[in-house]
Amino acid sequence: MANKIVTIIIMVILLVGFGVFLIKDSKIDGNSISNSNSENIQKVTLSMKNYNYYPQTVKVKVNETVRIYLDSSVSGCYRAFTIRDLGVSKYISTPNDYVEFTPIKTGTFRFACTMGMGTGTLIVE
Repeated sequence: MANKIVTIIIMVILLVGFGVFLIKDSKIDGNSISNSNSENIQKVTLSMKNYNYYPQTVKVKVNETVRIYLDSSVSGCYRAFTIRDLGVSKYISTPNDYVEFTPIKTGTFRFACTMGMGTGTLIVE
């Protein structure tokens, strides 16, 4: 009985992990952020260090487009990047791919992989 439970748990974990890799599109909640073709693009590149995003804290300006890249050190579910409070969610498949959004409110927002393993803080000033 215990072996069956362990097998089921492993299968669920594998299915969830596979589902993360299928996330391809950016989902943007219009209440929290808006798209903009602003000339002032704030570019941020995150790495992976000690099984977490690095740098852990990123500061950006409100009402200016933010473009977040994940370098080649980022792997696995960490490439499924989210900022839930801003409605941002995208699988960033390569170091040349990115998620782009424009924060329209100030505050401190948690970013993470979709599984919540790797985390960090985005401060919008």
